Amino acid sequence: MTARLLIIAGSDSGGGAGIQADIRTVTMLGGHAMTAITAITAQNTLGVQAVHPVPVDMVVAQMRSVIDDLGVDAVKIGMIGSAATAHAVADVLDGLDVPIVFDPVMIATSGSILADADTIAAFDRLMRRAAIVTPNLPELAALGGEAAVRATGAALLVKGGHAEGDVVEDRLLGDAGETIWTHPRIDTRHTHGTGCTLASGIATGLAAGLPLADATGRAIAYVQAALAAAPGIGAGHGPMGHALGSVPFATWTATCPD
Repeated sequence: MTARLLIIAGSDSGGGAGIQADIRTVTMLGGHAMTAITAITAQNTLGVQAVHPVPVDMVVAQMRSVIDDLGVDAVKIGMIGSAATAHAVADVLDGLDVPIVFDPVMIATSGSILADADTIAAFDRLMRRAAIVTPNLPELAALGGEAAVRATGAALLVKGGHAEGDVVEDRLLGDAGETIWTHPRIDTRHTHGTGCTLASGIATGLAAGLPLADATGRAIAYVQAALAAAPGIGAGHGPMGHALGSVPFATWTATCPD
């Protein structure tokens, strides 16, 4: 049966991140993407020009509509938009027994702020429901560091994309210990949507029954392939090449779990 993914996140008018990147990732990895949109953004590769939050009751209605009919095998949470939405989403998720991947979106690749202090404080409740939390390094610091995230009971993926150096190190910290992936840094400014893509890739693997480390490794490999296939559009941080373009599908799947 096709893995069913419920994605709770914002929409990116530029198509590089958010719901648009999530849907492409889930589709490429063989799942079926369903959405509950939390915010509509006007953004491009240069930044976020405007944000229009979706009313809380409409976010909940989208979730309930999907859950009650199609069913859900895993959930990916991205941009939340407000503390009220975070708590409402948590209320609905309390009734689900499926893996949840929480990507605590706070800052866009362009540097635009996407979560205020109250929203970040409300993230604690979502982290306590999550199987894994996937912050970048600035987001991890805002959450209180590794110990604070692990204290919620969730596994933690410490992403190395914001660190210095020619080699990127991603560290998965969970009940089974630590797993580390290293790979050469791809020299490109077209990195918009990497966090969304990675989290949705992990969620798709978990929905299909992969162990957490295998789901994470496959998602990291997909992100690397999509970065290499970036089409190079936009004047700023452009979108990745989710369809893989000139990168053969077998190139990245060959080193990943089936």
